[in-house]
Amino acid sequence: MKVIEHYERATEPLISFEIIPPKRGGSVNKVFESLDKVMKYNPPFIDVTYHAAESYYEELPDGTIKRHIKRKRPGTIGLCAAIKHKYDVDPVPHLICEGFTKEETEDALIELNFLGIDNVLAIRGDAPDDSTPRIKNGTYNKYAIDLVKQVKGMNQGEYLEDIVNAHETNFCVGVAGYPEKHFEAPNLDFDVARLKEKVDAGGDYIVTQMFFNNDAYFRFVEKCRAAGIECPIVPGLKVLTRERHLNFLPKFFHLNIPEALSNEVQANPGNAREIGVEWAAQQCTELLEGGAPGIHFYIMGDPTPALDAVDKIPLGKTAKAGT
Repeated sequence: MKVIEHYERATEPLISFEIIPPKRGGSVNKVFESLDKVMKYNPPFIDVTYHAAESYYEELPDGTIKRHIKRKRPGTIGLCAAIKHKYDVDPVPHLICEGFTKEETEDALIELNFLGIDNVLAIRGDAPDDSTPRIKNGTYNKYAIDLVKQVKGMNQGEYLEDIVNAHETNFCVGVAGYPEKHFEAPNLDFDVARLKEKVDAGGDYIVTQMFFNNDAYFRFVEKCRAAGIECPIVPGLKVLTRERHLNFLPKFFHLNIPEALSNEVQANPGNAREIGVEWAAQQCTELLEGGAPGIHFYIMGDPTPALDAVDKIPLGKTAKAGT
């Protein structure tokens, strides 16, 4: 089932999760151990992140070019296929612009279509962490909107090559939203305008970057609705579990930690996990009471803090239509 259909048919708020593939050489069993724990909460879908290999080219003294590759986590498509087969839950693989040509993206979409996977999340992806200029061959999607257009084009039978009687795919496309604005945007209104363009290009639903202040989410939803964005806007949350998250999360995810939360954690660093779980539970309760269609947890490798938070929230309340 498509993600958008899950939300349209839901009679109560949905709880979904996002995981990362195991490191190169790692065992998928640890991923399954995490998923075994979340399955009793009946997630409608599971997101699986994608990480590109970082490659760059060096010109040698003799004039030849040498390619270097910094390899990253493999396995998104394979893991999605395993999730669909093992748990009968809809997987949502992430598609990213960075590090992938349009040709490689098309190949991935064809593979997903063969596997019966019809949901993707289209994002630009993290910028490479190396500063070496790279020589790129082929065509690339520069922004997430370009990726959305490519996926929606395939839904209409448009491939990169002229193919007679080309098969039309049927992908549901999620896009990312930023309640505290994308760090490259000059202001939130500008960012919402860009988000509206992604939705108009074919984005079916929005899942937000993690945040710890619900006022940011409600303000963001209000601005989106005023801009004419009508699709579901799903809040994405992460449970703060250690004191170092106070510095790590703002640095790498460009978000704000509320003063009340940071003060409590700093005063009781040994209880950071319990404080974070309680904060997340309160966030969830307020978000669902305020009309959020569900909660999307970024659990990374350990789902237990998120599940502890879920256990504390009053589920069974129907979300308000239109949020």
